[in-house]
Amino acid sequence: MSWNWNSHGLPFLPGYTFRDVTKSAFHRPQTLNYSKGYAQAHRPTVGIGQDPLLSELIQQEINELTFDTPDITYGSSDQSLVNDFIPAYVALDKKVLCYDAYFQETVLFSPEEKCCVRPVVIYYYLEDDSMCIVEPRVENSGIPQGKRIKRQRLPKNERGEHYQWKDLNVGMDLEVYGVKYHITQCDSFTKEFMESEGIVLNDPEPMPVDPYTKRRENPPPSLTKASASDNMHQFLTMDRKVLRFLALWDDTDSLFGETRPVTIQYYLVDDTVEINEVYERNSGRYPFPVMMHRQKLPKKVKPKFESFPSCVLEVSAAEVDEYYSPKDFQEIPPFNGFGSAEDSLQNCLSLVPRPAKKNVVKMLENEQKVLRYSARLDSQNPGDEDRQFILSYFLSNDMMSIFEKTTRNSGIIGGKFLKKKRILKPGSTVDNSEFYSPADFAIGATVEVFGHRFVLTDADRYVLKYLEANAGPIPRQTLDSLRQKLSVGTANNQPADQNGHDVAEPSS
Repeated sequence: MSWNWNSHGLPFLPGYTFRDVTKSAFHRPQTLNYSKGYAQAHRPTVGIGQDPLLSELIQQEINELTFDTPDITYGSSDQSLVNDFIPAYVALDKKVLCYDAYFQETVLFSPEEKCCVRPVVIYYYLEDDSMCIVEPRVENSGIPQGKRIKRQRLPKNERGEHYQWKDLNVGMDLEVYGVKYHITQCDSFTKEFMESEGIVLNDPEPMPVDPYTKRRENPPPSLTKASASDNMHQFLTMDRKVLRFLALWDDTDSLFGETRPVTIQYYLVDDTVEINEVYERNSGRYPFPVMMHRQKLPKKVKPKFESFPSCVLEVSAAEVDEYYSPKDFQEIPPFNGFGSAEDSLQNCLSLVPRPAKKNVVKMLENEQKVLRYSARLDSQNPGDEDRQFILSYFLSNDMMSIFEKTTRNSGIIGGKFLKKKRILKPGSTVDNSEFYSPADFAIGATVEVFGHRFVLTDADRYVLKYLEANAGPIPRQTLDSLRQKLSVGTANNQPADQNGHDVAEPSS
């Protein structure tokens, strides 16, 4: 009722009231708002049609009649007459009690199990005393799972009563629609709420183990020999796991052939392969994405000895010795010689290559430590007999460099023959890479570098001194060859190198 009526001495009866013709709004003010997903209620500030409230007019008249009295004696006059009222749908909004429970289901006509244990989660909504029961989904269970009972008020008995939050406790049985759910435990919010309301919860109980699941995890020993491939285990562990490779289809051998981008998908669940062609916009090609349907791809086929041609185009499983496997699509290509083998390997391990890890301690300890050897080129060409080289081995990063000396009247300009690089030994592969080390540099040994063969003829005295100090991984033959070669140079006065070590001149 609006309070815009002025009596002027007339009774408040029909026909004695006068309506304000200038008034155009007659709606009720809104008192419920949502802030950050939560409902918030507040008291109305105006009445219907933006009229002042009756309580505000009464409070205004009381303030006009009262005298100004000290707040110490009578208190503050700003105190509201009515306390704020918060409805239940606002105070208990999004407050849910959560319980873990299970129920047992009888299994008929199965020799492996008599019953199965199915865990569920019970949610109780304090806002409207409704409940819902959800069964967590288990992959490849073969059982329809998910929401068992939609959110509703669950009946408690035949008298029409419904379950309340006071009826729930840990360790009790909740019977709903003929199914008995046993509650085992609850979450921390539920425990705090129930204790704040004076209800003591029972101790939590462990969830019983499903007999069939336990039997699958620990199968009994079998007297028969297991098959080479467990299809069931492969299905359970590799389902929905697919390897995807980007490749190019090389069709340049045909008349109008070209290279086209394709994707190769390898399904680990059954070892099948599918090839799809990648089409770009406005390419002028009709999209037939499937180039090869999903099937097993033969790798090795048994040879046929029939003298007559076969009319069957498809290859049967009996004719195949081996199918393609994931290792055939992930083979690391051989090292091409560009850069280092470690950096080339990073391109095969990830789409965004990362620099290979380096031994920082070794680099700091062996900084500026170099082993230098004299060498000659082992070649069939008579013009290479007088060419002299210096082979340097850097201990900080196990790299080698070769420098050629300038010889008079030889017609060959000396200089850098090989920049710093790690050199693979002959016969090593990417999987089993073996690089040259000081243990291989004996006097008279041959070092093969990218098809060039170098024979070591001499070395610095620092080489022998360093190898004798670190003689653990060095063969005795290498040390003996250095001692025998440098025995003459030790007695004579030899010039020192840049590190203060004596340098032995190459023997003639």
